[in-house]
Amino acid sequence: MNKQLISKTIETFYNQASEETRLESGMGLFEFERNKLLIEAYLTAPNLQIVDVGGGTGKYAEWLSKKGHKVHLIEPVEKHVHLANQRSKRLKNKFKVHLGESRSLHFPDDFADLIILHGPLYHLQRNEDRALSIIEAKRVLKNSGIILGFAINYTASTVVGLLNGLIHKKSFFEMCKSELTTGLHNPPDDFPWLLAEAYYHKPDQLKSEFENQGLAYLKTYAVEGMAWLDKDFFVNIQNVKKRKTLIALLKITENDSYILPFSPHMMIAVKKETHGK
Repeated sequence: MNKQLISKTIETFYNQASEETRLESGMGLFEFERNKLLIEAYLTAPNLQIVDVGGGTGKYAEWLSKKGHKVHLIEPVEKHVHLANQRSKRLKNKFKVHLGESRSLHFPDDFADLIILHGPLYHLQRNEDRALSIIEAKRVLKNSGIILGFAINYTASTVVGLLNGLIHKKSFFEMCKSELTTGLHNPPDDFPWLLAEAYYHKPDQLKSEFENQGLAYLKTYAVEGMAWLDKDFFVNIQNVKKRKTLIALLKITENDSYILPFSPHMMIAVKKETHGK
């Protein structure tokens, strides 16, 4: 069944990697805390009906459930579904876990107050598939509801490669060229630890993909922003005073379109207008 839901290479990647522990250390921990902060700004009422599409092992769903919201997690990787179910069972306010994927959501029209697209935008390489995911999210969303979409920046690998010297490895540079010119990310054979096949967005293109489906654009946020470029980032983020400086920098620049490409991840917020299609 999984083969119909997600490509074999993506399934294999997540079966070998640990999405469960990725968000517990280093940049993953910073990403997790930062994403919660960004999502929280859109938790505008209690008991929201939330659909977390591509919700992984349920770390965000758990956090939202503990806040009292009614959460449905959709995930195409069976390993993640199993872990998410285990996580939900431990909660007083359990979230519901569904094996499924973003292009076909088994919910009625006008069902959710908030939809989080946390994997579909970067794990679907074809424009048509990403469009289908946005169309489905819009269908399931209530009027005046919000979609929060997470994407990987088209510059992500290139900036990392420049910082750690990998840009001078031929196969890595070829991968970066593809991402910068076409958005397509395919890890070279000699870098099997890199993210499986994906699509890396230009910020303006991310905005267009949602506006093309009749959704009202609100804002695009840098997740890590420029802060992670601090040469001693992992040490300094643990220091209370230095962390304050880095967070202040992030706050000033989080919606700056000129600086956005320095952030590996970005989040777009859009709204379904009452008169929408």
